[in-house]
Parts: sequence; structure tokens; C-alpha cells
Amino acid sequence: MTHASNPAKPFLQSLKGNAAIPPPCWLMRQAGRYLPEYRSVRAQANGFLDLCYSPEKATEVTLQPLRRYGFDAAILFSDILVVPDALGQAVRFQEGEGPKLSPIRNAAQLDALTLDGFQDRLRPVFETVSRLKTAIPTATALIGFAGAPWTVATYMVEGSGSKDFLETKAMAYGRPALFQRLIDLLVSATGDYLIAQIDHGAEAIQLFDSWAGTLPEDEFAKWVIAPTRRLVERIKTERPGIPVIGFPRGAGALYQAFVEQTGVDAVSLDTGIPLGWAVEVLQPKVTLQGNLDPVMVVTGGPALDAAVDRILSICAKGPFIFNLGHGILQTTPPDHVARLVERVRAWKG
Repeated sequence: MTHASNPAKPFLQSLKGNAAIPPPCWLMRQAGRYLPEYRSVRAQANGFLDLCYSPEKATEVTLQPLRRYGFDAAILFSDILVVPDALGQAVRFQEGEGPKLSPIRNAAQLDALTLDGFQDRLRPVFETVSRLKTAIPTATALIGFAGAPWTVATYMVEGSGSKDFLETKAMAYGRPALFQRLIDLLVSATGDYLIAQIDHGAEAIQLFDSWAGTLPEDEFAKWVIAPTRRLVERIKTERPGIPVIGFPRGAGALYQAFVEQTGVDAVSLDTGIPLGWAVEVLQPKVTLQGNLDPVMVVTGGPALDAAVDRILSICAKGPFIFNLGHGILQTTPPDHVARLVERVRAWKG
């Protein structure tokens, strides 16, 4: 099954390596708490996971930023932790505290996870993708996504977010065979999940490796590059024509090895990546996406204008998608987002 990209969708054209003036634009976490209409829908849901598993509500919040700003891409509203949830790990979201999971620290706890019923548990997410496929504007692309195995594993082992990733690294460094089993399970589950998203209408995939930058070089190769490469190879083999965007946040100079060794079509740059270096070293190989500091959008005004112009002047001569260096912040004024989009749309190179 080959999925040909739609020539009328600028976002997909950029992922094929075509430069555009102005470049296409979308923002990570563009559906979220900074929008009053999102908060209204969120208040009706019985917790965050309920929102992710409600096709009607998840479709609505995905569409909200498109109505306001006319972004070139919609990204499925969900969460990276639906994968461990669907594998049978206990996952809950504590208001104001973030995710809480029953940690996986030994072989018996890992053995309790299963792919049996995995797809059934995620059926509401696939229904959301199907609904979005018909609901988004014809020139808008639909992005599916998942957390990359390393980042999802950190939540599964730590049992929550972490500053030092002590338990996860201790397992990866000290019990690598056990940790490899967890990564293998996540590669298999995540691959199934992404293929199903594509079959329900996703036209591109983004892999979020939010904690990639916490690993030293050799471990980065083992736990970030290798599993990502396996996922990219599976998508390209089973669903040719679907582009994959990698986001190894915080990886610094290791972005180069990531780009050269994973097979991704595009790479999302975090705020700390020097753009001149990215254009020289990475852009000849992949489409760049990024990398405005989300705090600039909170700030607004001339500082925002100057930051947007700088990124465009450096990156937009080649294949490029305008985005942030991380997700949009809850305190962002919606009119600042409108100003950003207008600035990008008015760019004449």
C-alpha cells in the first residue's frame, strides 16, 4: 500500500524536500490549555485520558487551532502515554502533578504487560484519526504521532516525569538485557500503533523523543537511534510514502548522527540548536522543523517578530517547516499566536 502525498498540501511538499516561500507552519501542542475553547472541552471530560479516548472531544480540540489560525497541519490530539496504558500499565494523570504510572522495575512487572488487546484499547484514538481525516481542510495535512521508545520507557520505569532518570538509566546501563526487552516491546507496540494511525488517515508521523538529550553518546546510539531506525524502517517498508519527523530533543551535536542513521525525512529542532549549523549540516539531508523558543510567543511584540524573522531568514531557503523548539506554553496569549502566524505567512524571503 503506497500513500502518495497530496500536492495541494504544503506541509507534505516540504517533507518531500521542497522549499517554499512562505514555509508551512504548525506548532507543537497547538491544541491545548492556552485556548479558552480547549479549556471548555477539557472541563467536560472525566480526566485527561478520558479526553484522549473520546473521539468526539479529541476531534474537536484538534480542530480548534485550525479554525483560529489556519495551520498547514493538524496533529492528532492524544498523549504519548496511551501506549503503556494500552499495554496494561496503570497510567493516571494527576491534576497539577503530571502523569503517574505503576513503575516497571523488574522482569515480572515487564512480563505483565501484553500486546493482547492493545489495538482494541486504542480503537477510540483510531476513530479520532478517521474523523479528522474528513473534518480538516483539504490543504491541511494530518500528523499522527507517538512517543519514541526511550522517552516512553523513562515514564514506564520512573513511574512519573524525572529530573535525573536514575531508575531508567540504572536499568539501561546495569541490566541492559531487561531494558532491551522493554524497548523491543515498545518498538513493536509503537509500530503497530503508528501503522494503524496511518491506515485511519494520518499522512505523516512525528516521533517525540523528549528526553533523548539525557543520554551519553554510546547509550544514545543504543536507546535513541537504534529503536527509532527500526520504527522508521517498518513504516517505510509497510506504508511507503509516509514521511517521518524525528524530534530528539536536547541531543545537541548528536542530532547529526540521529539524522544520518535513523532514516527520518525531517528533524524537529529544539530551541538550543544553532540554526546556521543545522542548515549547513542537517538540511542537505532532511527537512528542518523548528525552533522558536515557546517563551517568545508568550512575550510577543517586537521580540517575537525579530525571532520569527531570524529563523525564517536562516532556514527558509531550503526545505523547512516553521514550528517551536518545544510545545506551546499554557500562559501563551492566543493573539500572540495569531501574530506569529501572520508574520510567517507574510514572509517573502
